[in-house]
Amino acid sequence: MHQAAQSLIGQHDFSSFRAQGCQSKSPFRNMYFIDVYRQGDNVIMDISANAFVHHMVRNIAGVLMDIGAGKQPIDWTQHLLEVKSRTLGGVTAPPDGLYLGGVYYPEHYGIVKNPLFNKLPADAKRFD
Repeated sequence: MHQAAQSLIGQHDFSSFRAQGCQSKSPFRNMYFIDVYRQGDNVIMDISANAFVHHMVRNIAGVLMDIGAGKQPIDWTQHLLEVKSRTLGGVTAPPDGLYLGGVYYPEHYGIVKNPLFNKLPADAKRFD
């Protein structure tokens, strides 16, 4: 799952990962990082981007769950970026368990930043 998610890093057209009714004028977003790892019985997915289109995180989670379950190949995320079609994009994961970890603004706004959670917990196991 972690390996499959790495193709999403960078600036891409996320049309395959946006809701049908998304009102954003552009599907382009810049994903800074996405980490998928296991912590005990939980699978953790940390994502940071400049913005998200409607249901983007839930759709990414659904795609990665299908890959992790062996229903799709590891390169499916790359394929979905290329086809730019939500109809081929898989299941939208339910919102249960998805949490907003923080919002970060450019420094010129003067809003205090919280530290990024870029260090994995000691008991975390990556899906490499």
